[in-house]
Amino acid sequence: MVWSVIQNVQKSIKYRGGMMGFFQHMYTNGDYPFKFGTFMGADAAGNRYYENRVDYPFGQHRWVEPGDIHNYDAASMAPEWHTWMTHMNDAPPCAQEQFLSDAGDKIDPLCQSHAPGGTDHGDSMVGHMEGTTHFHNLHNQSQVRSRGYNIGNHVVGLPPGVKDSYYTQPGSPYNDASIRPLEMVGSLDADGGRAYKNDKWADRLTTDAEKEAVEEKKALQAKTLTKGVISRKAMARRNRGGAAAWGA
Repeated sequence: MVWSVIQNVQKSIKYRGGMMGFFQHMYTNGDYPFKFGTFMGADAAGNRYYENRVDYPFGQHRWVEPGDIHNYDAASMAPEWHTWMTHMNDAPPCAQEQFLSDAGDKIDPLCQSHAPGGTDHGDSMVGHMEGTTHFHNLHNQSQVRSRGYNIGNHVVGLPPGVKDSYYTQPGSPYNDASIRPLEMVGSLDADGGRAYKNDKWADRLTTDAEKEAVEEKKALQAKTLTKGVISRKAMARRNRGGAAAWGA
């Protein structure tokens, strides 16, 4: 057993191009240095994809070694390689043209297709793919967001002050098209210094002294209105035939 471990280490050092590559892969994931397979291809982010159907069970026979080992994100995996990694198809992207060409010849088209930008393989439109966009090889745009106000995101390379790239649905308060312009309905000052958009906002801008003045004014108005108005007690006494008493 000890000799087999030594052989694996020697093979790994040779396979990884020396001690530096060996320790570098041990730093990222302990399985990488001792995992060997056929190089299937790489994507624009530098991720390298391997496969070994002989030495590893199903589910472990395909793996990816990240191009940026210090800041790896699963969102940097290209969609076409992601489908291969998750076994949605068996043909890697480097062989998909031949695979689609062979599959297209075996599919009978039900109707003529005019899909824009598609590739006609055989008599069908098998293989049509819409264009994809990414930010620094991050295909999941939800990762491209600022980590605070006006500080950006140094992890994904988003500069300060730049708008977030993730999608927002219509009606969301983060959607620019759904943000209503601020409209003021009045002001507490004649020069418009304390403008407000609703009564609740105006109440917050009102000082304590102004609130007390308003309450005193309401009390004075209520006292003025109650003058000459017969109270319930006096009304009941008058109904019983007693002397009429006026006052609040």
